[in-house]
Amino acid sequence: MASITSFNQFSYTIKSKTFQHPQFGTKVSNSAVNFTDFGLKKPLQSSISIKESSKKRPGFVVLVAAGDDYGPEEEAAGVAVAEEPQPKEPREIDILKKRLVDSFYGTDRGLNASSETRAEVVELITQLEAKNPTPAPTEALTLLNGKWILAYTSFIGLFPLLSRGTLPLVKVEEISQTIDSEAFSVENVVQFAGPLATTSITTNAKFEVRSPKRVQIKFEEGVIGTPQLTDSIELPESVELLGQKIDLNPVKGLLTSVQDTASSVAKSISSRPPLKFSLSNRNAESWLLTTYLDDELRISRGDGGSIFVLIKEGCPLLKP
Repeated sequence: MASITSFNQFSYTIKSKTFQHPQFGTKVSNSAVNFTDFGLKKPLQSSISIKESSKKRPGFVVLVAAGDDYGPEEEAAGVAVAEEPQPKEPREIDILKKRLVDSFYGTDRGLNASSETRAEVVELITQLEAKNPTPAPTEALTLLNGKWILAYTSFIGLFPLLSRGTLPLVKVEEISQTIDSEAFSVENVVQFAGPLATTSITTNAKFEVRSPKRVQIKFEEGVIGTPQLTDSIELPESVELLGQKIDLNPVKGLLTSVQDTASSVAKSISSRPPLKFSLSNRNAESWLLTTYLDDELRISRGDGGSIFVLIKEGCPLLKP
């Protein structure tokens, strides 16, 4: 019987035949392992040649080590690396919404919009309405829920409020509409800011569903909020009143004494309850037709074809 040391003098050559993987079509050929020393006094030498698969698995790259030396218990390992996902292209509807919101810039909710801007707004709204993802808004009342900020309107009834010529030194900070679909209620709020205080006018209403897109709104009461005094008084350099420009610089020296007086009466004013008044007349009704609705944007048409574009509070579309 031959001893183990006698095996060290033999030389082994192991050849593998070329084969093709039945699923991936990978070909392997010319594999050879030479054992010049069965006692492993010298490192094993291997040569592995792998041809590219004829069927590639998408999204993965397989790395194979070739020509490396392995010990008796070491194995060549493949490493799978996933490719980085490609950034998503913006949808056409998202592009249209961004263009629509951008067209509102400098219009003061539509008050100062030029005829060209109004035409552009109408065109973009028409394109969005054709792609409305919620064809029956009154059947998706949960989307209507929440606070919506008015971004644009063609309703001329709001223009006197937006114009400073009507209320000198007072500007509209925000116009919003809050809908509660469980209580079928609507709350419209206009927030005003002046040099001394801020206040709001609120109208509360109930709505009824009349069609998949239309609701009937009946106003019940109005509320004038308690004025909240500001910490400091800021007056503009001038103001236009009845067609005349009035310079306000001479009165700015009086601000200190006015602020002292305002702080002394702040507690008495803030302790008074809001003033409520009834809106039970026949003219306290209107209807709204929602022609576009998603979780960010709402477009409605009212009496006389007026357009209202509202953006959900907290939505990125509200950011400049």
